[in-house]
Order: sequence, then C-alpha cells, then structure tokens
Amino acid sequence: MVKINKIYTRTGDDGTTGLVDGSRTAKHSARISAVGLVDEANSAIGLAVCAIEDDTHRALLIRIQNDLFDLGADIATPADDGDFAPKEMALRIAASQSQWLEHQIDALNEHLEPLNSFVLPGGSEAAAR
Repeated sequence: MVKINKIYTRTGDDGTTGLVDGSRTAKHSARISAVGLVDEANSAIGLAVCAIEDDTHRALLIRIQNDLFDLGADIATPADDGDFAPKEMALRIAASQSQWLEHQIDALNEHLEPLNSFVLPGGSEAAAR
C-alpha cells in the first residue's frame, strides 16, 4: 500500500513533475497526460459509485477504481531498460487485471440486446454518471 505523508512536495513549479523513480518529466508530456486521463476516469467512476445502490455493481466499480489507481502508478513508473516486470517499488498492471475486466464486461453485456447506435448517458443519475 502506498503511504503519502504530505500532499505537497516543496519542489516548486519549474514545469516538471516527479515520477515514481524520482526522475522528473515535463508536466505537458504524454506520460503525465495519460496519468491525468486515468485520474479523470477514476473520478468519474467514483461519482457513479456514489449514485449506485446495488452492492454488487458498486463493488465491481470500486475494484475497477483500484485497478485504475494501479494503472496510474504504472504509467508514472519508468521502465528500467524496458523491463516492465513488477518489482518491490514498481507496481505494474498484470494481464490478470485486464482479463478480469474483460470478463466483467462480457458478463454485463451477455444479457443486453445488440446496440444499433451510440448510447447517450441518461435514464438515471447512476447511468448518466
């Protein structure tokens, strides 16, 4: 489990941000953009969790949130010589996490009729979120 003692870094703002290994990269880099997109998806799912009353679906989304947090950490951890294997201080997304998510999607879609068009968010607060 990650332990964070402070929410500030005292490193100033020179247009860079720290990665997990202590190196720094530009805040406008593709890596940091990807971390931000994962964080935004996680926040949107968090709002959906607040609107869903079904415990099974809430648990599913909370598991996805945890996996997205792991993904953000993975993206923020540069690979040593292209090695993306999990290490003590380098959390890496495992194939089993992707397989679990694909299985959940298949199970949820199993009882749906085929889509004929794009789906607009709505119908209920939970569905819109």
